[in-house]
Amino acid sequence: MSERWRPGLTVAAVIEREGQFLLVEEETPEGVRFNQPAGHVEPGETLVAAVVRETLEETRFHFTPKAVVGVYLWQKPGSETAYLRFAFSGQLGTEEPNRALDSGIIRPVWLSRDEVAALAQAGRTRSPLVLAVIDDWLAGRRYSLDVVRMWRDGVGLVV
Repeated sequence: MSERWRPGLTVAAVIEREGQFLLVEEETPEGVRFNQPAGHVEPGETLVAAVVRETLEETRFHFTPKAVVGVYLWQKPGSETAYLRFAFSGQLGTEEPNRALDSGIIRPVWLSRDEVAALAQAGRTRSPLVLAVIDDWLAGRRYSLDVVRMWRDGVGLVV
């Protein structure tokens, strides 16, 4: 029996303020790259809880998701590695300035859409999803959080 293909389940936050988007500069196996605050969903964790946690860990900012921007499946070129990303938009809350950033995160940074596009063109974003999510947000794509549901212990939950 061959192993089943399973994309990694990830979340990302698209956060805009005065025409700039909150990204993180991070160390990756391919070198320094830029990404939305994003990461893997932990076992038993809801998607909303995951994006709140990842945003805080990577930027020091609290985040309240308000909408789903989109769901994206991306396969890394030349690899079987793939990611299923749920992108959320919402409200940025207070910062915890003394909180340590997650391992591998260099710094949070605010960039315009054009700056992100230039980084993507130069191969300096974590994936093409970074710009795609921003463009979808700019196009007005917003879906209610209740489109994503989870069942735990036989109980349906809004995530």
